[in-house]
Amino acid sequence: MNVNDLICVGAEPIAMLDYIAVPSADPEVMRALGAGLRRGAELGGIEIPGGELAQLGEIVHGLDLVGACFGPVSLDAVVTGEAIEPGDAVIGLPSSGLHSNGYTLVRSALEGIPADDDRLGRPLGDVLLEPTEVYVRAVLELLRSPVDVRGLAHITSGGLGNLLRLEGEVGYEVDAPLPVPPIFELVREQGRVSEGEMNDVFNMGCGFCCVVAAGDEHAARELLRPHYPGAARIGHATDQAGTLTR
Repeated sequence: MNVNDLICVGAEPIAMLDYIAVPSADPEVMRALGAGLRRGAELGGIEIPGGELAQLGEIVHGLDLVGACFGPVSLDAVVTGEAIEPGDAVIGLPSSGLHSNGYTLVRSALEGIPADDDRLGRPLGDVLLEPTEVYVRAVLELLRSPVDVRGLAHITSGGLGNLLRLEGEVGYEVDAPLPVPPIFELVREQGRVSEGEMNDVFNMGCGFCCVVAAGDEHAARELLRPHYPGAARIGHATDQAGTLTR
């Protein structure tokens, strides 16, 4: 999540520091966390030069894992979205599932369903623990190409509404959304969650958006598809500033 946020301004992630707070350290859990952090660092192309493990007794229940990521970007290369114009293409990159948002709602909606339930084609516990997709390599390749990249948005809590955080005086029309993974439909059904709340809480299958000049849409898709075969144009910028329509 840290590196996905950082690349949204055009920065190249180089390092992250982590902080883990637990009642008391369980060696097996710490070993698993370390392996996961290492894998995430490899995917993001970063180092983890340091961090802290705090054993806090009754102050903490469960586990708290925090990270802070760092990366350079030239001031004249910062991507803010200010250059976005009506007609620019919005290209969506598929998510790997829930990513790291909405788990309070997920636990409530799926309460009572065992972790080995396989109605989704694999154990539910595995689906819920699917790691967040790391988009760094694909997006950095796009930024280093001749494609005119005008805006980048990490789709987390807030869903596609995160596009409206970009600085351009535009709105967005999403007329061809990416396929929605089955886990989201299960949460909606079991929790009787409205479509509006689902779209506001979850990524709904689209984990990252790249806004490019209309004329560069094809070139951008060609660059992104070796990383994400499901990368596709999901919509475009409009002249209706501050609005998102689906």
